[in-house]
Amino acid sequence: MIEDAEVELILSDLFDIHGYDFTNYARASLKRRIHRLFTLDKFPSFAEFRYRIKSDTGYLKQVIEGLTVTVTEMFRDPLFYKALRTEVVPSLAAKPFIRIWHAGCSTGEEVFSMAILLREANLLHKSLLYATDLNPEVLEKARKGIFPLAQMKLYSENYIEAGGKQDFSSYYTAQYGQVKFDEKLAERMIFSTHNLVSDRSFNEFDLVLCRNVLIYFDKYLQERTLHLFDESIGKLGYLALGSKETLNFSALKPKYKQLSKEKIWRKIG
Repeated sequence: MIEDAEVELILSDLFDIHGYDFTNYARASLKRRIHRLFTLDKFPSFAEFRYRIKSDTGYLKQVIEGLTVTVTEMFRDPLFYKALRTEVVPSLAAKPFIRIWHAGCSTGEEVFSMAILLREANLLHKSLLYATDLNPEVLEKARKGIFPLAQMKLYSENYIEAGGKQDFSSYYTAQYGQVKFDEKLAERMIFSTHNLVSDRSFNEFDLVLCRNVLIYFDKYLQERTLHLFDESIGKLGYLALGSKETLNFSALKPKYKQLSKEKIWRKIG
């Protein structure tokens, strides 16, 4: 098993040599992921594992992908998307232009889900969806809008449970076991690397979504990230978090009011 001191050495190398800062990520989760990389690639010693990370930029991409969480799906937690559809999207309609930030967007499934909601509300044409992630590899996948055909049955079920009324397959074309989503959805998306640990706010948004990312941060980084989102959310804007995440223990809580049972808050102060 990788030792705690060895985890610290890897994190130090990632930051000092490559600029990736995992300092305030939850240690237990990082340790499990580092150990998994070490055993999967059958390194004979920790020293060789460390040397490979320090010197091989190709392998570094694998390490970053292994340390960042890329588990996602379209219309994940359908009742959450139903709340977005019924409680948030209609309130955005009055705005002359809508800006939405998906922070930690992974391979883009949730960004395309949001674009579909906006199209069905006839709002996509006046919206921009900013999708960011630490990991440039997953952003490249997200940009293409190509997903496995085998996932479409689940995604279609999620979509219907989230209040979708259209034929879900009308949003993509299928070929050779993969599907490509309508390029008109992607035209309203901007993909870019952004590090929640070190980068600043870059725009004012009507809605910020960051789902199932904060659970991998320690308390300090969670609070720092929530303040970054607060700086980025305009008056009466919204913040949406994952099912195991909350604003309730943050110093920011008095500035926000939670909607329904879902993890969506509206800025009131």
